[in-house]
Amino acid sequence: MNGPNTHDDDRFADKAKELFDDSVERLDAATLSQLNQRRQAALAEASNAGSRVQWGRWLPAAGVTAAAVVAVVMMQGTPTVVELPSDEVTDFEILLSEDNIEMIEELEFYDWLELAADESADNVG
Repeated sequence: MNGPNTHDDDRFADKAKELFDDSVERLDAATLSQLNQRRQAALAEASNAGSRVQWGRWLPAAGVTAAAVVAVVMMQGTPTVVELPSDEVTDFEILLSEDNIEMIEELEFYDWLELAADESADNVG
């Protein structure tokens, strides 16, 4: 992207900076004092005005966010209810049957039985 104009632009910028620096060095004390006083007054005014309207710059973003939330809520609509067939036996009903409650009560026995089967399988080889 370095074209022939880039070199000319750099030379122009360097020359402009040099001339500006020279003009700043030649300013007298009274002019520098006036510039400083005006700068301080402008900064004080900007800080006072900025604190009053600072919340206003967030107002458009808040409006867009609120509109997006409303759009998402409206697009989702009402939730659909999935009805389970009542004639099929569910896993929960199987677990709560009389036979399975006894199995749950004797859970330690079934753990021991599983461990014994694993040990016997290990001892076979």
